[in-house]
Amino acid sequence: MATTIVVRDVDAVRWITLDGPKTRNALQYDTLDALTTALQDAGSDDSVRVVVLTGAHGAFCSGLDLKFAMTAQQDPESGLVHFQNAAKALYYLDKPTIAAVDGPAAGFGADFALTCDIRIASETAKLGAKFVQLGLMTDGGGSFLLPRLVGRGRAFELLYTGRMVGADEGLELGLFQDVLAADAFAAGVHAFAARLAEGPPLAFAAIKNAVRATSGDIEEAYRLEGEGQMRLIRSADFASAVQAWMTGTKPTFQGK
Repeated sequence: MATTIVVRDVDAVRWITLDGPKTRNALQYDTLDALTTALQDAGSDDSVRVVVLTGAHGAFCSGLDLKFAMTAQQDPESGLVHFQNAAKALYYLDKPTIAAVDGPAAGFGADFALTCDIRIASETAKLGAKFVQLGLMTDGGGSFLLPRLVGRGRAFELLYTGRMVGADEGLELGLFQDVLAADAFAAGVHAFAARLAEGPPLAFAAIKNAVRATSGDIEEAYRLEGEGQMRLIRSADFASAVQAWMTGTKPTFQGK
């Protein structure tokens, strides 16, 4: 069963929740399209002042649903469009966005968390660009966003290793702006988001546009990541890594 998108409004805050109990909220094309629509709807609804993106069942998002991807009928280029459309809808949303990261945010799930303006973590949160462990690369803006949060050297280390960063280290690195105890997580995120929602929406939009304008060109990052990812998806290394994932073994990369 595909991860579904659950939308609810509380105190001018729109909560968009990824809900896929069997896959840790993994992403299929239908899920991504629904997320894109939900984000666009939030952007056009004047009653919504803040958007919180989160996941259910003790996870934020485990990234691409690999089992689905192995049987998907669409070619990789068409598939990438679903992912990047959702990432762009989140990035260009002219309202404050918060990633409420409870549990793992991996692969494209990490890219979604990085795309949000603010990331609040629970004690169980972990975030990692695990693409490289399958012989792939970040393709949701991570090469643009991560260096701006943690610096080039640390970004390279995280992108090269794909390791998962825990809550405390993430707070120290600047990946997370706050870490909350598990039993206070939902209430803490709600309180912060509701407080933001009382602020001036026009000023928030202007601030966000200014920050985006002075941060470089994410469209170039999307283009370069898309081109690179398409080459990698066709590689023998990726096929080998998927086979290793299926059998629970360690992949061996040959550079082919």
